Amino acid sequence: MSRRIVRTLVAASVVAGLGCASACAGGGDDKDKKAARTSAAAQSGGGSKEQAKDKNEGGDGAEDKAKAPGKDGSSVAPDADGPLTRAQLKKAALTTSDVKGYKVEGAGSADLQGASSPAGPAKCQPVADMFLFTTDPVSRTSLSRGVTAKDETNASVTTLALLSYGSGEADDVLAGLRKATGECTAYQYVGYNYSEVKALDDPKLGDESVAFRLVASIEGAEVPAAYTVVRDGSTLVAFSSMNMLDADEVEVPAELVEAQLAKLKRTTA
Repeated sequence: MSRRIVRTLVAASVVAGLGCASACAGGGDDKDKKAARTSAAAQSGGGSKEQAKDKNEGGDGAEDKAKAPGKDGSSVAPDADGPLTRAQLKKAALTTSDVKGYKVEGAGSADLQGASSPAGPAKCQPVADMFLFTTDPVSRTSLSRGVTAKDETNASVTTLALLSYGSGEADDVLAGLRKATGECTAYQYVGYNYSEVKALDDPKLGDESVAFRLVASIEGAEVPAAYTVVRDGSTLVAFSSMNMLDADEVEVPAELVEAQLAKLKRTTA
């Protein structure tokens, strides 16, 4: 089986899991189903009316819960410890022109983020929530992007999310995630099983960072995944990378993390 086909299967498996998790956690209403459909189109490279509207109008699929201080949402700099607005996150997010060898596609945060649902055991909750880029406390606003290598023989599928928080909230999220990755080894979340949870060496990025990996059992497929989550002030930069072909080599590309952190610094200084 070619790597190109495997990458497509990874995307399809992840989409199925995300769609179910979002619908199950959020009660399966029309909004969740719409998000799942849009996610499927975005992650697998296909198009949809919702995705086209997002690209054409510059929307990110999520309500900006942190009200912008300026009339246009970006004309006035925020408090140093305050949450970034959606407009600022969008400006700071990676695009294809920012990273050589990769294609970055827009995917609204509503496509991935769903309401949290209890994980079993409870000590794994922060890890389980991060699969959907959901956190406690919840982010004030957010957006996500899908990233794939232009080399179609690369079987990895990567997703990045920028999550904006109030003062001290991002610190709490990282603390909870760090504790969970040190205690959790396996869990169940909305009917799916996750195993081999393992904390990785701290990448020592930003103000603080956490890295871990796990194996998700989604729609009959075993999908190894690696995560890197970095705090920069009151913003979290979260990456997940999944690869069914090179399970032992699955990792978040360091060049993507470094490029995203650098752009976030440049655009929010």
